[in-house]
Amino acid sequence: MSAYPVLLHTAIDARDCRALAEFYRQLLGLHYRPGDGPPPEGAPDDADWLVLLNDTGERVLTVQEKKDTRPPTWPAEDVPMQLHMDFRVPTVEELERHRERAVQLGARVLHDLSADGGEPLYVLADPAGHPFCLLVQ
Repeated sequence: MSAYPVLLHTAIDARDCRALAEFYRQLLGLHYRPGDGPPPEGAPDDADWLVLLNDTGERVLTVQEKKDTRPPTWPAEDVPMQLHMDFRVPTVEELERHRERAVQLGARVLHDLSADGGEPLYVLADPAGHPFCLLVQ
């Protein structure tokens, strides 16, 4: 018997399931669960639920297709954040490297607090508009 439930994974809604899964796969160095990888060239991609695993095979993140989802408008509250993930890096140099990688993968910077002496960070939006932070800790 387990004393507490164990987090299986975090699920994110997206209009384009594959595109958002691919963003996080590349950003975080994850891989697809067997059977969830991209379809063979020329075959339709009808994925509506994709699971991303870490190097030990544990579930980390899933992306679920939801065609009617609206991107968050943070910092405005017209459409709330819905989800917020924080990713830590060890140094300011790594913070800049990972911000640049995230932007190259399709993220956009929403807020730059990289000069904060206590906890340098960036708030970015993934390609579907979900905010996430890269921070030094």
